[in-house]
Amino acid sequence: MIPGRQEGSVPVARPWRLVLGLGNPGVDYNSTRHNVGFDALDLCASRFQVDWKTDKHVMLAEVPDFRCTLVKPLTYMNRSGVALRQTWLHYGLEETTSIFVVTDDFHLPLGGMRIRAQGSTGGHNGLASIEDVLGCQDYPRLRIGVGNPGNNSVNFVLDTFSKAEEPIIEETLMTASWAVEDWVKEVPLEDLQARYNRRKPQAE
Repeated sequence: MIPGRQEGSVPVARPWRLVLGLGNPGVDYNSTRHNVGFDALDLCASRFQVDWKTDKHVMLAEVPDFRCTLVKPLTYMNRSGVALRQTWLHYGLEETTSIFVVTDDFHLPLGGMRIRAQGSTGGHNGLASIEDVLGCQDYPRLRIGVGNPGNNSVNFVLDTFSKAEEPIIEETLMTASWAVEDWVKEVPLEDLQARYNRRKPQAE
């Protein structure tokens, strides 16, 4: 018998968790800077060998072995919180530490990555929408650097990467997908930060 458990008791299942990759739906937004959250989750879904299914405002890929679901909102970036609210209620989540948000960040150099337990939106509309739903900034997130937009951030994040940038972002997305996979496997956030946080890409 397991120490501390009374005979005949039923083990308590771990709470379900969500990985929310931010982006915009539709072919017009494929491979754009704003969609790196989608792209990283696509790599994870492929490695976990799970399929995407559409459910109202979201695309879901459940990873039952780890009691976790990958989520891509279909509500467009500015309403990412709507998709989060739907999945949050569906899975009966209670703690904001049960979600992990993957998003682009033009404040980070191309290929940089930063994992944090909390923080401001940094002017990111998707994170602002999530904060409105949660009522706080205390949720873990992975920011993926997509480069400096100069004076036109709107057009910049909706543009694709240049040929010169492609090798850097490909390596970065693969590394980001490993970070997501480690979070799914319950590697502590402090260990993820030590392992993956970086200012510069590896493929320069």
